[in-house]
Amino acid sequence: MSLIDPPTKRVDIVPAKRRAIILEHLRANGAASIQELADAIGGSQSTARRDLEHLVEKGYLERTHGGAVLVQPTRATFEAEPLVNAELRHAEKVAIGREAAKRLSPGDSIILDGSTTVMEAARAAAERNIPLTIVTNSLDIAQLCASVSSWRVIIPGGSVRPGFMNLAGNPGEEFIKSIHADLCLCGASAVSGTLLTDSSLEVASMKRAMISAARKSILLVDSSKFTAPGFCTLCDVSDLHEVITDSAIFAEALTALRSTERKITVVPMAIDG
Repeated sequence: MSLIDPPTKRVDIVPAKRRAIILEHLRANGAASIQELADAIGGSQSTARRDLEHLVEKGYLERTHGGAVLVQPTRATFEAEPLVNAELRHAEKVAIGREAAKRLSPGDSIILDGSTTVMEAARAAAERNIPLTIVTNSLDIAQLCASVSSWRVIIPGGSVRPGFMNLAGNPGEEFIKSIHADLCLCGASAVSGTLLTDSSLEVASMKRAMISAARKSILLVDSSKFTAPGFCTLCDVSDLHEVITDSAIFAEALTALRSTERKITVVPMAIDG
């Protein structure tokens, strides 16, 4: 028997990662056959079909004869699955998060919402290991932050929606309204012109409270979030102090942001060959 183990096939990765690979492949190529998607995930056609069926059911894709095509979600209440969303535009989210972590100073009190890009900011801040007070409605972010010995972590309370690890509603929202933090890092489901929206009323209400409770608020959004508005208004870019995004942002979207005269930071990304 060979002493060298055969390479692990990519089909062994978790379903959320496979589905993110499929979505990114379709974003880059517009459409793809079953075989092309199977090759992309390193698995079989049957695995690719199961992942496609899941993504079609959730509203990401439309099936075509022998393949699939990426579509702009038509429902204003569309919410990306958290595990899949965390894998999409991952390099961009890491870069944006690292840039955001540079804004933190020792002793700051920071409000972190539950967005996946804010999670990357928390990871980058943890590497700096400076003393901070963290207030977050995300159970995932709270677990990460609790591993940093120099951080005090406060979870405001509320209700957990099925399938999501973020708290919303009271008593958490009332608690957020009672504090005065140095900085809030938040995300948004969509940015349309200068309007920030979300697909959930409860989430939008909590984020508004977070933004109002901080002296400064920074929006962390990758370039894919500049799209049609979600179900409910969150706030306007002019209500924030800075927006951090990546260099794949469309020129029209960047022009709209700069019209608010807020600080706009564009993180450069390497261009794929």
